[in-house]
Amino acid sequence: MASLLSFLKFSHCEKHDWQSPDNYIHACYTDIAPLYTERGLDKDIWAFASGDQSVEYPVLMGVVMYLTALPLNDIRDYYFLNIFLLALLFIATVFIAQRINVYGFYYALAPAVIGSLFINWDLWGIPTMLLAIYWYDRKKFDYSAIALGISVATKFFPVLLLIPILAIAGRENRLPIRYLSIFTGTWLAINLPVALTTPTGWWHFYKFNMERGPDWGSIWNVGQIFGLTSGNTNFLSLLGTLAILSWVMVYLFGLKSTPTLAEVSFIVFASALILGKVYSPQYVLWLTALAVIAIKTKPTLIIFWVWQMAELAYHIAIWQHLATISEAQYGLAQNFYGAISLIRLIACIAMIYSLARQLAKARSTQGKPWDFLFETASTYP
Repeated sequence: MASLLSFLKFSHCEKHDWQSPDNYIHACYTDIAPLYTERGLDKDIWAFASGDQSVEYPVLMGVVMYLTALPLNDIRDYYFLNIFLLALLFIATVFIAQRINVYGFYYALAPAVIGSLFINWDLWGIPTMLLAIYWYDRKKFDYSAIALGISVATKFFPVLLLIPILAIAGRENRLPIRYLSIFTGTWLAINLPVALTTPTGWWHFYKFNMERGPDWGSIWNVGQIFGLTSGNTNFLSLLGTLAILSWVMVYLFGLKSTPTLAEVSFIVFASALILGKVYSPQYVLWLTALAVIAIKTKPTLIIFWVWQMAELAYHIAIWQHLATISEAQYGLAQNFYGAISLIRLIACIAMIYSLARQLAKARSTQGKPWDFLFETASTYP
């Protein structure tokens, strides 16, 4: 049902050839259709063979984009094949999330997820990320490392899982050398053939992300909208992200008992996004998957739905603002878009706090979730 609702939402653009600003006005924009022609996939050009014009994605996502184009000669056939496969991956994601946590089925009910299913190919990386978490928490470390290597080779975002994995291993007095070796070996086995044969195309994704400026939805974009600009965004974003992830590491070590990977992954991912340069609409697919496997209490569930409403509001706002930029007759002014972006970020922080508070109570830390900043030493012998 959720896949069907998402299909209906995106169908308007397919019927009108994905024309701008119509695709923004009706909130049915997708990367799938335009990149079919813009990256030469309609001409059966290898996804990484065009140098700086190659696909701006990691290897496995590029492979998916390329292979699904090979048997087809029509943009609509390409679009329908890809969204059909994404719908299957969505079902797989719900199934795995449900196996991890009783609240996992909420992934299929989350409105912001339903609205974002077919924006991009992100769902190709989410099931393997969840499998990595599922197997890690069940001490099947080799399987987990392989799944994580595949997920990172599909969309680099899940590399953030290494932060809580290292924290959990450190708390258990383990050196995760075997885990890191298998993960790295899996990632290299997938990436090296492409990196060696088409190095410029392979490197394009990493170069693009290092050089890009503040993008839609980020705190830095909000700052620009309200006149708080800085010429050192890349440096400040990196510094801020490292600082907030260091906070997360200290927090994990401050707990009196070791958390599961499922309990802490959202906190890590969302914290990184708060000060990151990019917070794309489809990132809600990743965050919601991690949120539903972490929820344990009704108060956190309430915050989850509040956060989803904020994400849904942003989902509408970004497209209506882009409609304005594309000179549509109606749209959303920049200041209103900036305000809704800020509300979305605040709601994400509230979700982080709620999960941290839930974890603090479950793991019997002293006092409030932030107390460890002043009392961490007391948790050590």
